[in-house]
Amino acid sequence: MLRFSLRSLHLASSARQFRRHMSSLEPKAAAERLRESGLLKTQGLIGGKWVDAYDGKTIQVKNPATGDVIVSVPCMGERETSDAISSSHETFNSWSKLTASERSKCLRKWYDLIISHKEDLALLITLEQGKPLNEALGEINYGASFIEFFAEEAKRVYGDIIPSTLSDRRLFVLKQPVGVVGAITPWNFPLAMITRKVGPALACGCTVVVKPSELTPLTALAAAELSLQAGIPPGAMNVIMGNASGIGQTLLESSKVRKITFTGSTAVGKKLMAGSASTVKKVSLELGGNAPCIVFDDADLDVAVKGSLAAKFRNSGQTCVCANRILVQEGIYEKFANAFLKAVQNLQVGNGLQEGTAQGPLISEAAVEKVEALIKDATAKGANVMLGGKRHSLGMTFYEPTVLTNVNNEMLISREEVFGPVAPLLPFKNEEEAVQLANDTNAGLAAYIFTKSIPRSWRVAEALEYGLVGVNEGIISTEVAPFGGVKQSGLGREGSKYGMEEYLELKYVCLGNMKDV
Repeated sequence: MLRFSLRSLHLASSARQFRRHMSSLEPKAAAERLRESGLLKTQGLIGGKWVDAYDGKTIQVKNPATGDVIVSVPCMGERETSDAISSSHETFNSWSKLTASERSKCLRKWYDLIISHKEDLALLITLEQGKPLNEALGEINYGASFIEFFAEEAKRVYGDIIPSTLSDRRLFVLKQPVGVVGAITPWNFPLAMITRKVGPALACGCTVVVKPSELTPLTALAAAELSLQAGIPPGAMNVIMGNASGIGQTLLESSKVRKITFTGSTAVGKKLMAGSASTVKKVSLELGGNAPCIVFDDADLDVAVKGSLAAKFRNSGQTCVCANRILVQEGIYEKFANAFLKAVQNLQVGNGLQEGTAQGPLISEAAVEKVEALIKDATAKGANVMLGGKRHSLGMTFYEPTVLTNVNNEMLISREEVFGPVAPLLPFKNEEEAVQLANDTNAGLAAYIFTKSIPRSWRVAEALEYGLVGVNEGIISTEVAPFGGVKQSGLGREGSKYGMEEYLELKYVCLGNMKDV
């Protein structure tokens, strides 16, 4: 125990030293550090080769905190996607035939390499996505955990034997990899959303064509470089970026691609689901949320404030499981609002490289404009801005942490995913009303409850129409538990042993004429 404690203290001290050192670095110096490390890749990856767009077109990757261009990367389209699919299809024949133990060793080495480069990878995430360096380090550990977990799960893909109704037959069920996977990932978690998909896919024996967001492709490319160093063969993981519609359409139309996995907006998810019908692909969708955070009268106030703050403002409110609505019972509403307001006031906004920063910029100007439109609608309908409610004095896409009161369920901010640092507080009378308000949405990804009552915890958790429920906790995602939603928040699950099933097909084998001759 003492040895473990000393190791934990050493790791925490190293992380603090790294953050202090990085806070003195200018963004350009940080980019140069990454270039020297060999992790700042500026080309796509097809068949193990780093390539430019065939027509030479590029797109700029910008630092949202400064607006500076970090690098330019290829703007790829249909032709590059077709070649990436062919590469993955060819590699599938050999990768899927390796033993589970062999695939596991490759994944384990990939995990080790990610962890050994976690500081540079975290720096890369902060530069291209904007989140505070501390959160970026957390994402590296979280993202790597999926590779570690699925390296272990690779060896636990079990079939079945079914008792036959006839004495001369033996019935078996095999689990086999589905084939080439098209993985389309978002910008808010540039590493974790990739590893959560690629990890189980590779573990099962599938190969993958990854299409990261054009806003944050650099982390994906760095992860791909480390996968090659880990011995994962060329073609097992290809990375292309650029023309989203062209890439997506090519993935959908190809009969070689047997599965689409996507994290992003519900609108795009519906299009991918419809487009997959022509070739009848398997589909996993992790879509938008409208998470309620329910604070009951009997909640521990400090726990509720801390948990709600984490659930709402992590990554500047840009996560699909963010608390979109904070429902507070009338008996504790005023106390909670005052304590929550004080906690939000202490959030430091700034460049993610600066020590002490708790909230970075929003990803784009469009993201800021969406937040502004939702706040304008809410205030026009009677909501009060208790804190924030405007762009930050830092400029760019920084936005002040915002708290709204006198919010009701008819305002757009209660109906749509904010994806920004805005916390609307809605009062409710009793448990029945809280559940009704929480479920009054097409979304069903995550929900949060704060209460000291164990019976109420069970009742409400079971009544909520959501795929994930946190009780007295605001950060609930983990590699060992299934992540996914119900209703229009998606299909399938990621993470845990259940996440493996998404990349496997069942095959029934009947052995007949088993009688002695």
